[in-house]
Amino acid sequence: MSDAIWSRAGAHAESFDRLFTVLTGFSVLILLLVAGLIVGFSIRFRSGSKVTRHKVSRLIHREIEIGWIAATAIVALFFFWWTTSANLQQAAAPAGAMEIHIEAKQWMWKASHPDGTREISTLHVPAGQPVRLYLNSQDVIHSFFVPAFRLKQDVVPGRTATMWFRADRAGTYPLLCAEYCGTGHSRMLGEIVVMEPADFAAWLDSRPQGGGMIAAGRMLFTSVGCSGCHAPGSTVHAPDLDGLYGRQVPLADGRVVTADAAYIQDSILLPRRDIVAGYAPIMPDFADLLDEDEVAALVAYIRSLKGDAS
Repeated sequence: MSDAIWSRAGAHAESFDRLFTVLTGFSVLILLLVAGLIVGFSIRFRSGSKVTRHKVSRLIHREIEIGWIAATAIVALFFFWWTTSANLQQAAAPAGAMEIHIEAKQWMWKASHPDGTREISTLHVPAGQPVRLYLNSQDVIHSFFVPAFRLKQDVVPGRTATMWFRADRAGTYPLLCAEYCGTGHSRMLGEIVVMEPADFAAWLDSRPQGGGMIAAGRMLFTSVGCSGCHAPGSTVHAPDLDGLYGRQVPLADGRVVTADAAYIQDSILLPRRDIVAGYAPIMPDFADLLDEDEVAALVAYIRSLKGDAS
């Protein structure tokens, strides 16, 4: 049986709950203040009351308005700084994070582990270890939502989304789709199974291993002709892909971009949009030759090249 859906089990959950509690408490205080003033003034200055009424001087009126606006701006900037800092801390996964590929499809989640182990609508991970997810959709927009980790990421067709988490407590936690994706949306359920590291290693050893996305991408790299230009020793003047992922890439128009998953995918499907400086725009368009799964596999393979892969 799954643990409580809103239990707190992820590294981001505590900071998220703290921020949510403070924002909710502050909003309640403002609500009570405004409601109290409205009710108090309505009773005190009701029709027929003998309370002395007089106009507030323009100077005091201006000071009240300036003070209220300044206080509101300071509080708003404080909350903006707090939420932005929390989000930036969660943006980049720690070094050495386990990489898992997630494919969303009506109406299931398909997971592929680094060794090729595959799961459907279930994801096993070790407790205490950062896990980076690369998410793609095969059909419509989905949203990967794990309430216990306080994490939600939209998964849009044609784009690779990334997110990371660290589960701190062993257990089974619900995985939901938080974006309406068709008539079977309510059935697109899954679970994250967090295991102690030793138990996870034993589970992984007991599973049959498939080729995995990286292996599939390696085969595609050769079969669709990528290796003819980008492999070491090729006679074609094409960019070297070893160690490409995460690198700064200068473009012919003077811009410098980071080679993230989105850049690699766009370079496959729209090769003439971002031409690398010093190279001719000779790469063919693969948009009509590769499907979503094949593009995701190629991206996974290119991302895996660390400078010593062939």
